[in-house]
Amino acid sequence: MAHRKQKTYRMARPQAAKPRKHGAPAKSQDIAERFRLGKILLAALSGPVGQQLLSIGLILFGLVTLATLAGLNTGILINSWARFLVYVFGWGAYVMAASFTALGLMWMRHLVHQPTRWRWRPVVGFEMTLFGMLALTHVLMQNKGWYVVQSGRGGGLIGWALSFSFVYYTSPLITAFLMIAVVMVGVGLAFDITGQDFRRWSDRIADAWDEYREAREAMRAAQQAEESAARETASVARSPIRKRREESEEPLPDPLIRQTEIKPQPAQQPPAKEPPPPARPAALPPLNLLREARPPALSQEEVNSKSRIIEQTLAQFGLPADVTEVRQGPTVTQFGVTPGYIPRDPEGRDARKVRVSQIAALADDLKLALAARSLRVQAPVPGRAVVGIEVPNEDIALVTLRQVMESKDFAKCSKPLCFAVGLDVAGGVVAADLSAMPHLLIAGTTGSGKSIFVKALAAGLILRNSPETLRLIAIDPKLVELSHLNGLPHLLGRAEIELEHILKALRWVAMEMDKRYKTFAKVAARNLDHYNRSASRKGEPQLPRIVVLIDELADLMMVAPEETERTLTRIAQMARATGIHLVVATQRPSTDVVTGLIKANFPARVSFATASGIDSRVILDTPGAESLLGRGDMLFLPPEAAAPRRVQGCYISEPELEALMKFWQRSHGATPAQAPWEVAIQENGPAQLRIEGETEDADLLEKAIAYARSRGEVSTSGIQRRFRISYPRAARIMEEMEAMGLVGPQESAGRKRQVILGGEED
Repeated sequence: MAHRKQKTYRMARPQAAKPRKHGAPAKSQDIAERFRLGKILLAALSGPVGQQLLSIGLILFGLVTLATLAGLNTGILINSWARFLVYVFGWGAYVMAASFTALGLMWMRHLVHQPTRWRWRPVVGFEMTLFGMLALTHVLMQNKGWYVVQSGRGGGLIGWALSFSFVYYTSPLITAFLMIAVVMVGVGLAFDITGQDFRRWSDRIADAWDEYREAREAMRAAQQAEESAARETASVARSPIRKRREESEEPLPDPLIRQTEIKPQPAQQPPAKEPPPPARPAALPPLNLLREARPPALSQEEVNSKSRIIEQTLAQFGLPADVTEVRQGPTVTQFGVTPGYIPRDPEGRDARKVRVSQIAALADDLKLALAARSLRVQAPVPGRAVVGIEVPNEDIALVTLRQVMESKDFAKCSKPLCFAVGLDVAGGVVAADLSAMPHLLIAGTTGSGKSIFVKALAAGLILRNSPETLRLIAIDPKLVELSHLNGLPHLLGRAEIELEHILKALRWVAMEMDKRYKTFAKVAARNLDHYNRSASRKGEPQLPRIVVLIDELADLMMVAPEETERTLTRIAQMARATGIHLVVATQRPSTDVVTGLIKANFPARVSFATASGIDSRVILDTPGAESLLGRGDMLFLPPEAAAPRRVQGCYISEPELEALMKFWQRSHGATPAQAPWEVAIQENGPAQLRIEGETEDADLLEKAIAYARSRGEVSTSGIQRRFRISYPRAARIMEEMEAMGLVGPQESAGRKRQVILGGEED
């Protein structure tokens, strides 16, 4: 029985445990199901869509936190979270909330289309900046301690802990300096600021201060010049000669002529009883109205490094050569390379010299080795036994107009129309005489420096000439470049911006040229200088020089190509002896703008950076302008030179140009005179502005009309034979008669046209 009970008892224990074994598989299955759902949810969230949703959630969480901190949102959980941030970070809670939003935006940006490169420097820099500012806040609040943390102000728990730790071992002042240093280092790490950036910023600040100081000195000099001019004008007005002239009401002289200069008596001597009339022109403006230049210097280490790279690169291609000279300019540094000798090879061939063309063919390889943004090889350099490799400087120096005009080389040019071009690759002064060119053609892309060069040329001319000896005509289809010259006493009228007035101005220039030739013929003068010397001896008025500035030729050639080309070509061919010179600029040096006829009459040319080598060939007949750097970097081709010369052009700022204009306005008045071409139209009608060829066509048209009326019918070939002219000219006259309604239309080829007015018997 006992045995049975024990057996029963043993058998009952498994029966009691059966329900637990029966339920275990259900629980494990439930756990597995939940684990599987979690894996699916985790896979969904780790995918692109899930990550985008999480980034959106992070953005919204940051915005809601910001709204709660600002008091625009309430809630139990969000308020608790906001109080926690304020307790830990203080005012930095706003930064943390904003960082959540920024992190979400960067996360979304990384997932959408622009992968973000995660780097440790910005993260560490941001943390250093934030913690340093939190600690610095507590230091500046005089370390009020735990009360500031409890009130939710200051830098929170983190700021209090950091400031308390440093203040306990040092002092508040030292802690403040340490935290400021931490903040500066953090900002540098966050924005990748290096020592070179600090030096560049300090240089910019120094440059800005120097420009301000120079502008202030220029204004002070202008005021002194104004005061001296006013005193001089007052003294002249008080002279008895001036009073007698005012009483006699003598008419003012023509603005286009200059009276004979007579030097007045010195101020120390008493005036004579019958002194000559004072006609001394106003003094020329001082050069201190312009600012000075500070060209940056290339260190010797950089020169040696680049020289070594050039020699090594050429040697790697089997071309031994040595850098024998270095010429540093404002824009580029020219390394003079002397070709070496290739040694005898194993086959027994003699040593041979490296060819110049072999070095020029490696321009791209040298550019790659030097990591230069552009590179130009001049093989060889004219006048020197080296190959010039021109490497751009890291910082382009600012070549000012004053820097060139104060040099001794520029002082050697004594002609009235000498102007400053700039500095060459060796830093030498480049000057030119416009009267010897006698016309200048300028081309280059937009922003390459054409307009500044034209204004610098005009400024250089008015620095050496008074309004009595020089007159300017400004043609500005671009509306904004040469319009700054309005009000200058040298300027005839105003800067012309409309096509109709531009064509009138060009016609007047051609008419003035013909008029001067007729005047020269009466006195047997060869040119303007000869005529002015003769007029000066006779006490007669002298003629001024005229310079026509055209900023954009492409606009004129697009609207009126035939008349523009015909007028410009005629002026360029014949105007040199009359003292009239053209300065023409264009940003589109194509063959339809710079035609062969125009190009042939402009031997002096300047090319700034062009878009392609084809444009460079159009303007200079040689490539090279496509590799220029812009910002005044140009190739200058004077008439007597065989190859262009690389020059960094002069720069003139708007304040400098305004100072020069104010100087001349004080001495000659600021009211612009009416343009002479407008005066000619008002007095004599539009026919007065016809140039010589147009006048001949008008006379020929009258003769052709009389011939047609006498015949009753007329043909183009008949007009050609009758007046012995070319067929295109006869056809143009026939078209004019048809437009006037004098002849009928052409019925068929070879047939004569009927005269509508009827014929008359001979």
